[in-house]
Amino acid sequence: MNGNNRNNIKIGSLVLVVEKQNQRTNVLTEGVVKRILTNSANHPHGIKVMLEDGIVGRVKQIVK
Repeated sequence: MNGNNRNNIKIGSLVLVVEKQNQRTNVLTEGVVKRILTNSANHPHGIKVMLEDGIVGRVKQIVK
C-alpha cells in the first residue's frame, strides 16, 4: 500500500519513509508512526509523518 492517502496511515502503523536529505537517493527508513503531520487527504509525494524515534519523512510504503 502506498503512502499518498492519509486514510491509509494510522498512528502505530509500521511504514517506510524517505527523509528530506534522502529524497534524491531514495534511501528508506523503517519506523512506527507517532504523528501524522500532513493535514490534506492526499499528497503526491507521500504523507509526512513523525516516527516514534523522532525522524520526519514522507511515507513511501505501509508495511503493516
